[in-house]
Amino acid sequence: MISRFNTGCLLIGFPEYREQAQRLASAAGIAYADALIHHFPDGESRIRLPGSPPEQVVLCRTLDHPNSKLLELILAAATARELGAKRITLVAPYLCYMRQDTAFQPGEAVSQRIVGTLLSQWIDALITVDAHLHRVHRLKDAVPVNPAINLAATAVMSDFLGKQMDNPILVGPDQESRQWVAAIARDRKLDYCVARKERLGDQQVRVSLPDTDYHDRHIVLVDDVASTGHTLEETARQLTRFQPASISVLVTHALFVGNAQERLHRAGISHIWSTDAIPHSSNTLHLEQLLAEALHRCTSPRKK
Repeated sequence: MISRFNTGCLLIGFPEYREQAQRLASAAGIAYADALIHHFPDGESRIRLPGSPPEQVVLCRTLDHPNSKLLELILAAATARELGAKRITLVAPYLCYMRQDTAFQPGEAVSQRIVGTLLSQWIDALITVDAHLHRVHRLKDAVPVNPAINLAATAVMSDFLGKQMDNPILVGPDQESRQWVAAIARDRKLDYCVARKERLGDQQVRVSLPDTDYHDRHIVLVDDVASTGHTLEETARQLTRFQPASISVLVTHALFVGNAQERLHRAGISHIWSTDAIPHSSNTLHLEQLLAEALHRCTSPRKK
């Protein structure tokens, strides 16, 4: 818990993430204010910020459904600078466009690099959680600001699981999930394994489970982000053949587009847990303490 109140910093939240931003401001000991947004009939946005911000401003907005949010964020950052802010930190618990990190077909935009460069023109520091970095291993290589902090939610997940069930087996639905599964398993001394995924199309995957004893075990599928949910769904269907005691899902970022959550329950998943990085009905784990510690490092008065 950050106890000292930082009077030289203001955290500005946005309407769809107000509750989480207010909790973060309280945990970090930073004053809070709303960014007022009005949407005109033609789709344009009007942004209004507090008139006299301090030199350090924190913009807190998670970037799911990012296209309109990104433009409004740039309008807010530019306005904060015009009003006197000297240093702008972006807290984006979910950072968009990180998955498109290479051109898979000739002529494709490498969105990670383009969006990262765009953000770096308007902010001075960045804090996010479990950014989906695959071919790029450091956040600052995707978003060239200093510092660029990519926090791991695994400690929060580990603490949560310790209170939920005894000795579950953790299963990663694909190789990219290994780092999250392994970190939680190591912390809680749990069994874990990682499945192999073969993508057959945008809506279809084939999952191969490792040879281990799933019967009558509580199983938790762990991943960083759930979007369509097809990989989690297929993994759960494969697991039900072994008659486990239960199957649950634990993810950092709950996108769950379309009817993903309904399909997961139909596939045999009893519990779906997520952090509040993206507002969703499955939010069970709060990230404000994790974010507050990082924010304190970014906004503490610098020694001369």
